Amino acid sequence: MLKRVIINAVSITVATAILPQLWLSDPWSLKGVITMLIVGAVFGALNAVVRPLFKVLTGCIVLLTFGMFLFVINAAMLVLTGWVCQEFGLAWHLDFSWTPNGMIGVALATVIVSVVSFFAAKFIDD
Repeated sequence: MLKRVIINAVSITVATAILPQLWLSDPWSLKGVITMLIVGAVFGALNAVVRPLFKVLTGCIVLLTFGMFLFVINAAMLVLTGWVCQEFGLAWHLDFSWTPNGMIGVALATVIVSVVSFFAAKFIDD
């Protein structure tokens, strides 16, 4: 479980470093590292609890789109993580809006988090 939290934290940190729609106040401090570990834990918890519900409710759409709708579910998990972190007052923020800039930012963040998580999981193999 701790391994998955660290992988989530690293992947979200990489996306935060690359994209302007994601930001972390004071990223080069111990507080920033702890914040990203908490964000990774929140992201993991939401993926463990909410994501299966989304997959069950949208199963037909996932099948019709040959699994491409899972990308939308992953983006929704990232936006939900941003909302939960904002509600808890964490120093990490996802700037999501229904504008093309906001949608492209979340799409790119989803791709970055997915790719970095995949390679980090392969690198940190048991």
